[in-house]
Amino acid sequence: MSGQFDKIKHLTAERDFARAADPFALFGKWFADARETEAEYPEAMCLATVDEDGMPDARMVLLKDYDEKGFVFYTNMESAKGRQLTASGKAALNFWWRDLHRQVRIRGLVEPVADAESDAYFASRPRGSRIGAWASRQSRQLESRFALEKAVARYAAKFNVGPVPRPDYWRGNRVVPLQMEFWHERPFRLHERLVFLREDPTSGWTRKLLYP
Repeated sequence: MSGQFDKIKHLTAERDFARAADPFALFGKWFADARETEAEYPEAMCLATVDEDGMPDARMVLLKDYDEKGFVFYTNMESAKGRQLTASGKAALNFWWRDLHRQVRIRGLVEPVADAESDAYFASRPRGSRIGAWASRQSRQLESRFALEKAVARYAAKFNVGPVPRPDYWRGNRVVPLQMEFWHERPFRLHERLVFLREDPTSGWTRKLLYP
């Protein structure tokens, strides 16, 4: 039965590759497939940046929104990744969906989302997460776990039962892709690879198949 399912997945991927003209539409289809098949966190993605010395850095974050403008995630901009994003204005993303044997690689420019968009998402988070955004000096040295818990208690008391506003340093970022690659695993490492490229966000896409 699993062999038949794998065959169906491969045939589906072949059709996707053959017909795809819009990378955002193909991503939407694959992401919908992932939300049906992946047991946990289909929205998880690896975010890669570089520091001021050109040393690469990577960590897992969660995709919170996407459309034809790009892919949105949220972070403390005073964190290591926030500083790196601000300095370079560029980033790469990688989605890996194990059960589908697929990944999507994205490279592009980074821009802040509108304040209203960041405010709306921040307000949708659990209250504890909103307080945590105030309490955590993300990526900086922590004296002890007790120091963090004390900071959480301090901000919980400060905001008491009222609304918890979004800190100025916490916001959404949008990765505006210049390159999107779709990868599907095949036997004997003869994988399928389809890449879309454009020179800038206003340009049309060029489509290419790549050797595995």
